[in-house]
Amino acid sequence: MEALEDSGGTISNDGHQRLPGTANWGTATVIGVFAGMLYGGSKEAAASVSKDAEVMLKLGSTPDKREQYRLMRDAMEKRFIRVTRGSIVGGVRLGMFTAAFCGLQNLLAEKRGVHDVFNVVGAVPGSLAWRTRNVVLGSVLGAAVGFPLGWLHLKLVDKVNEGNMAAESGQGGGAKSGVGAAIDRLEEHSSKR
Repeated sequence: MEALEDSGGTISNDGHQRLPGTANWGTATVIGVFAGMLYGGSKEAAASVSKDAEVMLKLGSTPDKREQYRLMRDAMEKRFIRVTRGSIVGGVRLGMFTAAFCGLQNLLAEKRGVHDVFNVVGAVPGSLAWRTRNVVLGSVLGAAVGFPLGWLHLKLVDKVNEGNMAAESGQGGGAKSGVGAAIDRLEEHSSKR
């Protein structure tokens, strides 16, 4: 069941045309389920560490080997059940959220005829005030993380371009260019301080 690629978007086997850039609902849901299972299971596994310490205390106070074996078996069974339950619950929760989010986002894109950020904002659950708060918070956090990374990227590109210009003009000490030359310049700059 492959989708044919067209200049105007993706055409599925039933002849329905999707806008370019829209998420594949089924794939996103499956990824959400597996990510939720991983998160839920790891969260429960980390939470059960303290309960394992209680079992170890009981083991130290019990001289009978059969009783120790029974305590360890019961602890492992309970831990397995907790982690399994956490995986299933986490997978269902994140999978349902992902399915609803991507489905609503695709529905908005289809009805509006355009794929843009407003479809994403419209697909976020909650009231208008809650969505606005999330948009503002996401913008601030995105700027706080993105600005330093963008600045670092620009500085590294400048360093690479300096090396390329030096190599082209013959001023460079060797035939290095690109990343190797940028690393050498950064090492020289840091050794000068």
